[in-house]
Amino acid sequence: MSALQGPLRFATVPQWFRQADALSASETLDLAEVTYCDSAGLALLIELQRRARAQQRQLRYINVPQQLRDFAGFFGLQPVLGLDA
Repeated sequence: MSALQGPLRFATVPQWFRQADALSASETLDLAEVTYCDSAGLALLIELQRRARAQQRQLRYINVPQQLRDFAGFFGLQPVLGLDA
């Protein structure tokens, strides 16, 4: 299991993209320590899902903060991210 921490925003997402292959190879990604998510953070999570699916893997997000859930829901991205409503 892997984890993301801190804010997922335009300024911080590039550091996570450098680890995208390893993160997308995890079966589970813990988001409990994510303190904020903007559109760049959502783009990262979508890209991790895309990479996992391309490798015929399933990536599951757990401990998703409510702010991230609400933000993803606003854009209709909960199904894409595999988040239950």
